[in-house]
Amino acid sequence: MRPYRLNGPRANHEVPLLPLRNNVIFPRTVPTIQLGRPRSIHAVEEATITGHLIAITAHKDQSIEDPRPEDLFEYATLGSIISTERLPGGNLQVVLEGIGRIKLLNIENKRPFFMATVEEIPEPPFDRDEAESAMQHIKELHEEYTTYVDVPDEEAEIVQIATNPGHLADLLATQLIKEISERQRLLEMADPLQRLLELAAIFTNIIERDRRKDRIRGKLNQEFLEAQRKAEIQKEIEILRGELDGDAANEFDALRVQIRERGMPQHAAEKLEKEVVRLEKMPGVSAESTVARTYIETVLGLPWHETTADRIDLADAEEKLDRDHFGLEQVKERIIEFLAVRSLTMQNGGTTSSQILCLVGPPGVGKTSLGRSIAEAMDRKFVLVSLAGVRDESEIRGHRRTYVGAMPGRIINAMKNAESMNPVILLDEIDKLSGEFRGDPTAALLEVLDPNQNSHFTDHYLDMPYDLSQVLFITTANYIQQIPQPLRDRMEIIPVSQYTEDEKVEIGRRHLLRRQLAANGVADIDLRMDGQTWHQLVRYYTREAGVRGLEREIASLSRKIATQIVRGTINRDAPVVMDDGRLEQMLGPAKYAYEPDLGESQIGEAIGLAASEVGGAIVSVEVVALNGRGDLIITGQAGDVMRESAQAALSYARSRSEELKIDRDFQTKTDLHIHLADGATPKDGPSAGITMASAVISALTQRPIRNDTAMTGEITLRGRVLPIGGLRDKTLAAHRHGIRRIIAPKDNERDLRDIPANVRDDMEFIFVKNMDEVIQAAIMLDIEQADQLQNRAEEPRLVLAATPDVIE
Repeated sequence: MRPYRLNGPRANHEVPLLPLRNNVIFPRTVPTIQLGRPRSIHAVEEATITGHLIAITAHKDQSIEDPRPEDLFEYATLGSIISTERLPGGNLQVVLEGIGRIKLLNIENKRPFFMATVEEIPEPPFDRDEAESAMQHIKELHEEYTTYVDVPDEEAEIVQIATNPGHLADLLATQLIKEISERQRLLEMADPLQRLLELAAIFTNIIERDRRKDRIRGKLNQEFLEAQRKAEIQKEIEILRGELDGDAANEFDALRVQIRERGMPQHAAEKLEKEVVRLEKMPGVSAESTVARTYIETVLGLPWHETTADRIDLADAEEKLDRDHFGLEQVKERIIEFLAVRSLTMQNGGTTSSQILCLVGPPGVGKTSLGRSIAEAMDRKFVLVSLAGVRDESEIRGHRRTYVGAMPGRIINAMKNAESMNPVILLDEIDKLSGEFRGDPTAALLEVLDPNQNSHFTDHYLDMPYDLSQVLFITTANYIQQIPQPLRDRMEIIPVSQYTEDEKVEIGRRHLLRRQLAANGVADIDLRMDGQTWHQLVRYYTREAGVRGLEREIASLSRKIATQIVRGTINRDAPVVMDDGRLEQMLGPAKYAYEPDLGESQIGEAIGLAASEVGGAIVSVEVVALNGRGDLIITGQAGDVMRESAQAALSYARSRSEELKIDRDFQTKTDLHIHLADGATPKDGPSAGITMASAVISALTQRPIRNDTAMTGEITLRGRVLPIGGLRDKTLAAHRHGIRRIIAPKDNERDLRDIPANVRDDMEFIFVKNMDEVIQAAIMLDIEQADQLQNRAEEPRLVLAATPDVIE
């Protein structure tokens, strides 16, 4: 479209006015018009001289030859004159381009032609997704329309490649609408989506009419049609009446029978009855008829009274959990308690609604399969609903039927797939929800997961209450802090911790190996791996909280074996012995170090422990004291909470400078640079407080910190050590890196029972209440040794293995 301006986006502007008696020009079209009236010819000539802009409007009454201003429509089209040509007889041929909708504010008749003061009518903003759906729908209608009406190929191609809804609507209106009043009505619609809907209805009526004609003409005798037109009309009426009274009536009666037999609540049955009545009155091929029919079928397809009988056998449930999951004893114990409570509740005739379970733990530890095992133990249907990446509230509550392509939300779809009123629905990755301008899906889940509300859950598509109170909802998450607090209040959090090395070996031996051998076509081979080789595979080729990486390595090993069998280098009938050397030959060199070189004790370097959504990790905290002005520099992707911990550690060191024999004026002449190793990984949380305080004090006193000690704990300004979370994961991370001495808050001593016995017995735990105890346990007080380390060249730093993306 040619650009134009009216001195501003909605400014008034005076242009010549061209009244047309038998035509309405739309924007984005290029018509050719022959003019004979002097007033019209003068208006075009004036526009050609003054800038090629001209207002084009239509007569309200086409019989008026010489209109007055009140005889003209006030909504018009702003056009640009492309070319003019004089014709014999004094007529003028003009090629115009419609470039926008305008409103005529004033019409003056002082010259031989009309002059109009105009105001631009901009198109209102529209929803891009809704526009795309509407354009796709009307393009499909236009394509079907061309099968009944001859449309030039060029025009049909322009319709199909149109990308702007306003352009498409004006193009179709120019082609399709002939009546002046209808064309003017569409011209006055500024909203492109509204115009598309109007055109869709017109297209549908035309197509329906042509379909009916083709169907009826195919049934009638051609000679009879040519001979008697009146008889043709009577015959058409008889055929239409037969269709309405035959198949359609039978179909509607069948729908009413289904509604009565579904056993749905009265309010739902009455609503469906009304929908059937509406459907009877609609043309069979209309778009609205399809929407109504789909709605009725969807509601009928939902379970309204169907349930499965709960069978809660604790012994059988324990057997299934032990069969499918190795380890996770505390989690399995809590699930058994959950099932026992439900069993007693049902025996006593109470309601079966209970707390929503939320399994929180790193990826790959079996949260989803635990939910499936619960469903199997109860003999219930199981449906998985993934919430990862859901940003639109309509994904949960559904879309209203006024939208094109409306459908129910994920919860109602899950119920339809379950075909039962009491399934187990697993809402996976609930911590990955995110809100945006379309709405917050978290808020929509509040009603779903609240036992006091979900008996009347309302999906926007259904537009009626639906009972979810019998559903057992289980949710999973990787990181509890990312679950909104209102949702957390409605759920019982069950931590699913990372696996120990021995547990990974057993899972690989019992489950993963057999599954991957079968998946790679070598299920019948006798693969023999001793415990040492299994531990080598876990230690040197995986570094994760769960077992997904281990399964990938086993899959790679299976593919190598399959390849060698095909090549003939391995005998399929003989045992395949996998030792350490053969494992390295097939999988390559070790990917991770099991016990990296920790180096010697360093001044200003402490080893901290962190927990994240993917398990535990260790973090090296380095502090260097430099000549300066007392600035504190923190690098290594430290979050706000961790920076505050660093400030608290520095304030504690300053408050204890006399006891620690630190120069009192260090804060005015010494800069401290705190660096967290693995700088590409974001880190946050308060549990690094005592680690940073120890490193700061070590740097200021020039005394080294023991290199065999890792620590975790939050520090206050007065040196108290506060409890932290994730001691189990942090201990496993320290043990994995060869560290056998851990300093932790005294209040976390109760968490020792959560740590596997074989790991706990191999570690030395020092539980402290204040920073003085940390200093005594971590900082080497031998001054002579400290002086020797000070003069030594920089020693190798702690070699860290791969760490998670975000650690706390």
